[in-house]
Amino acid sequence: MSRDQTLTGVESPWASQSSRGVADVPALVIAWSAEQPERVGEVALLPADASPRVIGRGPVLPDDPAPRLYFSATRLGESGAGTDLLGAQISRRQALVCNANGRIAVERIGACPMSIDGVPTDGATLSPGSVLTLKDQLVLCCVLRPPTLPPTSFPATMLGPFGASDRLGIVGEGSSAWKLRDSIAFIARTDGHVLILGESGVGKEVAARAIHALSSRARAALVARSAATIPDTLVDAELFGNVGNYPNPGMRDRPGLIGEADGATLFLDEIGELPQPMQARLLRVLDSGGEYTRLGEARNRRADFRLLAATNRGIDEMKQDFAARLKLRLTIPGLNERRDDIPLLIRHLLQRAAAGNPQVAARFFVPGDLALENPRIAPVLVERLVRHTYRLHMRELDSLLWRAILTSPEDFLSLTPDVEQELSTEPDGDDFGPDPVDVGEAAVRASLDRHAGNVTRAARELGLKNRYVLYRLMSKYGLRE
Repeated sequence: MSRDQTLTGVESPWASQSSRGVADVPALVIAWSAEQPERVGEVALLPADASPRVIGRGPVLPDDPAPRLYFSATRLGESGAGTDLLGAQISRRQALVCNANGRIAVERIGACPMSIDGVPTDGATLSPGSVLTLKDQLVLCCVLRPPTLPPTSFPATMLGPFGASDRLGIVGEGSSAWKLRDSIAFIARTDGHVLILGESGVGKEVAARAIHALSSRARAALVARSAATIPDTLVDAELFGNVGNYPNPGMRDRPGLIGEADGATLFLDEIGELPQPMQARLLRVLDSGGEYTRLGEARNRRADFRLLAATNRGIDEMKQDFAARLKLRLTIPGLNERRDDIPLLIRHLLQRAAAGNPQVAARFFVPGDLALENPRIAPVLVERLVRHTYRLHMRELDSLLWRAILTSPEDFLSLTPDVEQELSTEPDGDDFGPDPVDVGEAAVRASLDRHAGNVTRAARELGLKNRYVLYRLMSKYGLRE
């Protein structure tokens, strides 16, 4: 079942926006600011008509060559009031920007030096994922955004302040983060079994816990286990339970994970690691009625439980009739698809590190900042972390930040040689073949369609060197995974 097909026949606002053919527009998101760090995550959309806008310090001037580009906190289908940018070295008329067929043309007209993806320039065209830096003053990330974020069904009571983690642990203000929240809220209102898909480290467990917390089963505790940790010889006993002394003498009587989850939710991570013969033995209990039998027991039992299963494998690697019983599908986007949220995730991870380590708080946060709102971090490190291609996503970002914490010499998190060694904007590995001379948009779209959005398989079919080449082509053509 598609995310946008509800069991009740109610269409998601995200689906209706897509069906109306509302095109994304290029936008700039504040990734770092020397004088206004609290504005990280604010966005400015470029007009679709290609009319120019001025990026500059302070209020509008009468002789400005074009209207001012304002950044604002945007969420829930509404835009906050744009306020003036600050920065002592930013000129009052610093740069001209305009929409250039889904990208952003930028020209420096002020005094502050400018670079694009680390390369000094006075003018260039930004593609989604590119980073514009005004030296020591401001870092902006180019992304594609819908003109407005549609209203969400995610409960307002679960939201925190703009840019902060919500009460369910989700961080992000980009369209991918809001679509994820809306999907989680939608799935939570149903009671079908769920398959959560995504690469390692994207936050599948966070999503599972959020679904449970918003569901009608939230009063009961979530039962969670990684299927990869269950020994092959004990899979039946772990899942279905066993009577005492069976199958081996001395074994205690156990209800099993399914028995423990009766009336609640069972989260099985790494479900793709469960052998297919064991997946077959789960079919009956996943059908309506939840019928199963404990080892060593003659009578059948019934469990009223909901299964949330997560995997980083492809659906085609699972037993077909088992996957078919997981009717609701939720794909968690990786960091490569939500670069505009990386600066907010950086802040969140550093706040978490500082909350558990007074030395981190003392060195890398302003003294007296008890709320740990704004870490002291070098703009070049933010720029490189935004541009980096992630394989392990949140785990990798957290590891890179800890590497910076351990190797930064002073009281600013820096792009140290140790961190530099781990970062790459042109990663290698997973080579499938030589790069073709030219791969057009139509070929990229068709291959992604054939492989249901699986970037690795599409890259292999297209003959690309690796999946990161396809990510760059998708960025070039304004496509999302």
